[in-house]
Amino acid sequence: MHGKVIVITGASGALGKVVADAAIARGARVAGIDHVHAKSDATAERIEFGGVDLSDTAQAKQAIDAAAAHFGRLDALVNIAGAFAFETIADGDPKTWQRLYAINVTTALNASRAAIPHLVASGAGRIVNVGAMAALQAGGGMGAYAASKAGVHRLTEALAAELKGKVTVNAVLPTTIDTPANRRDMPKADFAAWVTADELANVILFLASDAASAVTGALLPVRGRV
Repeated sequence: MHGKVIVITGASGALGKVVADAAIARGARVAGIDHVHAKSDATAERIEFGGVDLSDTAQAKQAIDAAAAHFGRLDALVNIAGAFAFETIADGDPKTWQRLYAINVTTALNASRAAIPHLVASGAGRIVNVGAMAALQAGGGMGAYAASKAGVHRLTEALAAELKGKVTVNAVLPTTIDTPANRRDMPKADFAAWVTADELANVILFLASDAASAVTGALLPVRGRV
């Protein structure tokens, strides 16, 4: 990853922070984009663009272009921005479906579209999306979330086909990620079985690296010990 420039969406979240730190430790430079306002000053290795609504096409393009301009290039895009909701179809709010689609699918779509010219110019461009094992077979209360993450899977496959030979496009499919929020929401769960953020970051950064040049269109399960 040495010398690579990586844009990470959802960079202020639990997974985004871990991926950013791991990328920098491997010699990459990172531009973080999030709807949360930036909290730190730019350094030689990292810059943050906060207050960005990636579901808005214009804002996504402005942030991606600014990141590429700041570092002079863009080699990889990691789409982590996302949201979760547990609601049954009968009792839930139909607006939840719209909200999760916007946050999970539209953000990845807009960021990817904006990044494509920069990634093609890189000569070794990478897009890594975050899907979900739950989208392969939805359980009760998981309809809206699973449907939106299934959209991420299909976006990944379509982009991989369209950008074949130019940019690789893959997705990781984790089970439950071990984050403070998930521990609070599921206090009786077996945390040791979950995927750690560090484990998932390792897989994401492999797919973003030169070592994964022959991998594209993959939906890679990251089950942890589930």
